[in-house]
Amino acid sequence: MSVRQVEATPRGAVGTPWSTSSALVARAFRAAPPESFFVGSAVFHYLGPAFAVLLFARLDPLGVSWLRIASAACIYAAWRRPWRHVARLDTHGVRTLVAMGFVLALMNACFYLAIARLPLCTVAAVEFLPVLLLAVVGTRTGRNGAALLGAAAGVFLLTDVHFEAEPVGIAFAVANAALFAAYIVLAHRVAQRGRMSGIDGLALSMLVAAVAVTPIGGWSAAPALLDPVVVLAGIGVGVTSSVIPYVCDQLAMARMQRATYALLTSLLPATATVIGIVVLGQHPSLVEVGGIALVVAAVALHRERTV
Repeated sequence: MSVRQVEATPRGAVGTPWSTSSALVARAFRAAPPESFFVGSAVFHYLGPAFAVLLFARLDPLGVSWLRIASAACIYAAWRRPWRHVARLDTHGVRTLVAMGFVLALMNACFYLAIARLPLCTVAAVEFLPVLLLAVVGTRTGRNGAALLGAAAGVFLLTDVHFEAEPVGIAFAVANAALFAAYIVLAHRVAQRGRMSGIDGLALSMLVAAVAVTPIGGWSAAPALLDPVVVLAGIGVGVTSSVIPYVCDQLAMARMQRATYALLTSLLPATATVIGIVVLGQHPSLVEVGGIALVVAAVALHRERTV
């Protein structure tokens, strides 16, 4: 959803409260700096998972994953009605969206199984290793090579701290990172095809993800469906994890150069650390702080290929 799309949203009759409020919202979007949307994305990208960790006391991580994806899919379906655009897709486009849906389902399941065992900041830092690897593959420069080595060293410090105590958690974190890299590749293909907006493609993939994650986490979530508090909390996780951050990303990218956005992503591991401290009481050790600092520096150092 870009600023132009916000401005194009139906506003009702002239002079009505709806038209006035819509005009105020559009004016606020135009006036807000793009960095503010990135900050919103960064905060909610890890605030949602932090809420999910708190929900683990009432529901299995796979059940929380199902609630997150199912609630986000319902919201995107009601908002975007993405099935209207299926006829525009060719066979390759359909396969790409279906593949992205399955990746979203598996990625979220692995992510929640990882943060149920490891600090949020550790899982967040591990996610960036394949991102930097993709950058090195796309643009083979000494700068990106140094960034990859720095990130690898940081991730090694973070994972070595927890490996003996939580090898299963490390395995899920690595699997989540690999799936995150696959998601980036698939999402890029969806964005480049131009047959529909990025959010509409995401909405279709989220519907596929809801179907794909049901055999994985549906049975775990089934008992909680009778508990309105857990259901509302799960919907909150879906909104804060899969709706608000993606919309903020679109609003930021619409007015921000790719290089600037890539540079700002270096704040994400640090954001996860702060949220882990404030919300979950997860205080990193000096070794973990050093590992996070290496990952932050590496993400800030790397550069993507300009187009």
